[in-house]
Amino acid sequence: MPINYIQQTRDFYEHLGYRPYQWFYADTPAPWTSLSKPLSKSRLGMISTAGTYVKGQVAYFYKDDTSFRKIPRNTPVADIRFSHVTENHLVEPRKDPNTIFPIQALNQLEKEGFIGELSENFLSCMGGIYSQRRVRSELIPELVKEILEQKIDLLLLVPL
Repeated sequence: MPINYIQQTRDFYEHLGYRPYQWFYADTPAPWTSLSKPLSKSRLGMISTAGTYVKGQVAYFYKDDTSFRKIPRNTPVADIRFSHVTENHLVEPRKDPNTIFPIQALNQLEKEGFIGELSENFLSCMGGIYSQRRVRSELIPELVKEILEQKIDLLLLVPL
């Protein structure tokens, strides 16, 4: 039987004591940006909203955690963990983290020359953040800062 994700989210946030959840709607469409150089000559980064972290790092907490984690590109798959407000969506990824954090596939694409190079660290946050204001004022500026520091040309967003 299919899961009613929207109702489940509303119920969860009500349980946490929040007022009814309001889905985000962008004021303007995202700008289209053409590639400035071929993928085979670009530095690719990744952001996952799956609450990904590495064994030994601090897990995410559920209520408006606007932190992010750096996941070294050479992290063994066995050391990848997840902590997310929508735990029921993590059954398969916990068996195979590559389903929502494709670290092995990206490393293979770089090895084969399809990608010029990968960023030293991939990034992850918990996508189930209730406060849109905090996402805009806390999380996004920190992610942008990290992306610029890593000199990333292209970014793969893997949402959960």
